[in-house]
Parts: sequence; C-alpha cells; structure tokens
Amino acid sequence: MSAVVTLAPTPAPAVYEARAREGLEHLGLNVAHDHLDGATQRAAAESWSYSHFLGYLLDGELTERHRKTVALNLKFARLPMQKTLDGFDFAAQPSIDRRLIDELATGRFLHEGRNVVMLGPPGVGKTHLAIALGVRTCELGHRVRFTTAIDLANKLTKAVDAGRLDREMRTLTQPKLLILDEVGYLKFDAVQASLLFQVICQRYQRQQATVLTSNKAFGAWGQVFADDAVMASAALDRLLHRSTVINVKGDSYRLADRRKAGNPVAADAAADAAPAPTSRKE
Repeated sequence: MSAVVTLAPTPAPAVYEARAREGLEHLGLNVAHDHLDGATQRAAAESWSYSHFLGYLLDGELTERHRKTVALNLKFARLPMQKTLDGFDFAAQPSIDRRLIDELATGRFLHEGRNVVMLGPPGVGKTHLAIALGVRTCELGHRVRFTTAIDLANKLTKAVDAGRLDREMRTLTQPKLLILDEVGYLKFDAVQASLLFQVICQRYQRQQATVLTSNKAFGAWGQVFADDAVMASAALDRLLHRSTVINVKGDSYRLADRRKAGNPVAADAAADAAPAPTSRKE
C-alpha cells in the first residue's frame, strides 16, 4: 500500500510580500526596500519578467552603493580640488595626445601597475591631469592618495621621529593609486630623499601605480635626491620600468590669463623665470 504524501499548503501571497520586505531590510538593501512597492506595481502594470523586476529593483541599490563608494574614495584621496578630464583644455595644450589620456582613463594602467610621469614647466596642466586621473580612479571604485612631494617628505620625516614610519608608509603604499605632485620644485635633504625613494620602491614591489608630476627633466633628478645620482638613477629605474611618460609643453595657463588681462610685462617676466620644458620622449 503506497504512502500518502501530504503537501504543505502554500503560504498566502501576503506572507512572501512581508518576507521580501524583511529580507531586504535584513540584508541591508535599504534602497531596494524603499522602492519595493513602486517596483512591484510597475512590474505588474507592464508585465515584466521576474528577472526584469529583480534587475530594476537592484539597479537603484547598486547605483547608491557606488555613489557612496566614490564619495568615500574621494574623501580618502585628500585631493586639493576636484578636476575632471572633461574640464581640461586640450586645445590649449596640443603637445598632449588626447587618445593617450583617454586610454589612461580606462584604468588599465592601474591593473598593470603602470606609472604615469608628467614632465613640464609650471602651469601647463600637469596637476589638473593628475587630479583628474585620481578622480577617475575613485569613480572606478579604487582608493587614491594625493600628496605633494614636499608634504610627503615632511610627513615621513615626522613619522620617523615619532616612531610610526611603518603606519605612514602603509597609507602611501596600499592605495591603488598614489598621486605625487611637484617633484623637484623643492630640494630634499638626504633623509627626505631616502624616504621618497622607499615609497617609490615599495609601490614598485607591490606593482601599485603612481602618477607623478615634475618640472625637472630626468637628467636633473640627481638634484631632487639630494645630489645623490645613484639614488636618483635607482628611483628612475623603478618608476620607468612600467610607465607612460607625458611631456607637457607650452605656456602656463596663468601666464596666458595675465596676457589676456592686459599685463604682458608681468607675464613675460614670469615666463623668463620658468624652467624650459623637457622634450625627451620615453
């Protein structure tokens, strides 16, 4: 005699509706929870498939989570200002290959651990481009850290004195991208040069990308590293092993603005004081 199998009764729809709300809340999907009723009504009215309904419900949740991630990344980056690639005047700097910058904006260089070195005189847009690549990296979901070279050297010197160098080094070597601005504008002493070299070495070993701007041609980098040509050569060897070098030429934006404002004397005097742009290609 065969056994009789009794099926459990299917819960009423209201039970699963309540469970859907509870589940979304329990999983921390707050945006999806708030939009559940509206999404359900629209799905019924437009005869959506189940997967269409689920994708629509999760889209808002994922968008909001991405927004929060980007906002947190930008806060961590400590950028002095927010600049974008769309806001850069490529027409004013014809020496820059827009296609190359667009390729960098894909973020491929981050995964390759490829450095980006921008050389040129002050005021030609190097920092703008560096920050814009930092913003783009944040938008791609990665951590970024911005610092000027002298601020990095001063902070690490203080960290040595306070016995917390390892902690400061982690803040500089762990982010997916380090933006090191204004290398060569001020000369380092031997200790500062050694600390900068350690940062470059550790990021190289981790295959973490660095965007670096400098007004010094590579041949003058001995001056950057406290006149230590051996250390300068070793630093460049690591920076340029996997790298994209961009030589930015042309007049300073600030000088051009002065000329437009009708002050050519001050502009020409400032131009005479600025170092000549490098023309070396790597």
